Amino acid sequence: MREDNGGVGGGDGGFVRADQIDLKSVDEQLQRHLSRAWTLEKKKQQNEEEEEEVSEIPVRHAWEIDASKLVIKSVIARGTFGTVHRGIYDGQDVAVKLLDWGEDGHRTQFEVTAIRAAFSQEVSVWHKLDHPNVTKFIGATMVGSELNIQKDNGHFGTPHNVCCVIVEYLPGGTLKNFLIKNRRKKLAFKVVIQLALDLARGLSYLHSKKIVHRDVKTENMLLDKNRTVKIADFGVARVEASNPNEMTGETGTLGYMAPEVLNGNPYNRKCDVYSFGICLWETYCCDMPYPDLSFSELTSAVVRQNLRPEIPRCCPSSIANVMKRCWDANSEKRPEMEEVVSMLEAIDTSKGGGMIPLDQSQGCFCFRRYRGP
Repeated sequence: MREDNGGVGGGDGGFVRADQIDLKSVDEQLQRHLSRAWTLEKKKQQNEEEEEEVSEIPVRHAWEIDASKLVIKSVIARGTFGTVHRGIYDGQDVAVKLLDWGEDGHRTQFEVTAIRAAFSQEVSVWHKLDHPNVTKFIGATMVGSELNIQKDNGHFGTPHNVCCVIVEYLPGGTLKNFLIKNRRKKLAFKVVIQLALDLARGLSYLHSKKIVHRDVKTENMLLDKNRTVKIADFGVARVEASNPNEMTGETGTLGYMAPEVLNGNPYNRKCDVYSFGICLWETYCCDMPYPDLSFSELTSAVVRQNLRPEIPRCCPSSIANVMKRCWDANSEKRPEMEEVVSMLEAIDTSKGGGMIPLDQSQGCFCFRRYRGP
C-alpha cells in the first residue's frame, strides 16, 4: 500500500489525496443526481396516481343514458328476474326493463352472473339495430343508485343492484294480448297478413345483420298506435355463429322452439323461421298452439312425431303453405325470411277470406277445437 497517497483512486491507477478532492464539485454533482432522481420519482408517482384515477372512472359507452333524466313509473309487466315499467326519459315516453339481482344474499351468485350476462348480451345486440319493425333502443345503464321509481303515493324510491334497458314505449301492448282479445271474433285476413309481414320484415332484417333472435313468439312482439308489429326482447339474441356446432342448447319458449333446438342439436337462424311459422298460425287462428300438452309430451311429439298446430280448413292454401314450409322438420328446407316476405307480399287480400267469411261477423266454425269461449 502506498501510504503517501492514501485517498480516492484516480483514473490512471494512482491515488488522489483527500486534500486535493474538489468537494464543491462533488456536492454539485450529487445534488444534480439527487434532483434528477427526485424529479423522476415525482413523475412516476404522478403517473401512478393518474392511472389510478383513470381506472376508477368507468368506461362510458355510447348507449349509456343519463340516469338523472329518467323517471320510472308504473309496472306494466312482471317476470322472474325483473319488471317492465312505463317511464319518461328526457321528456320522451319510454318502456323501462329493470333486471334486478337484489340485495346481497337475495340471489345466488349464479343468478347474479346470469342476469348481468343477459343484460350485456341484450344491449350489445339491440343498440345497433334500426328498423321500422324492431322496437327502438334508447339506452341502458347499470347505475341503480341514481334511478328514481315513482311509487303509487307519488313519492320516489331508489332501487339497488339493477340493470336498466330503456326502449320506445309502444301503446298497443304485445301481439299476444291483441290476439287473445280477438280470440272469439278473429281477425280480418288482410290484418293477419299485415301483422305477419311486419314480423317477417323485422326478422329478415335481423338475419341480414347475422342476428338470431332465438325467442320469437307473439309475447315478444309489440304493437304501436298504428298496429305495426315491432320485435322486442333481445335477452337471448346473439350473432349467428359461423360454426353451427357453437349454437346448441334449449333456448327459447316451449311451443315455438324448433325440433333441433328441443333436441339439443346444433342450429342456426332457421330456428327463428320455425318460430315464425308458429306465430303465423297463432295470428291467423287467434289462439294458442298445443294448449293441453305438457313439456315432455310436447317435446317428444314435436321431435319424434312431427307434431304441428292443426291448420283449419278455412285457411287459404297461400298462407297454409307458408306455415308448412316454415315449420318443416328439416331446417335446410325452411325458407329464408327474405323469401317469406316475398311469399306474404304475393298473397291477395282484396277478396277477404280466412277465419271471417264474408257473410259472417264472427269467425268460422271449422276450428272448434281451439275456438275461444
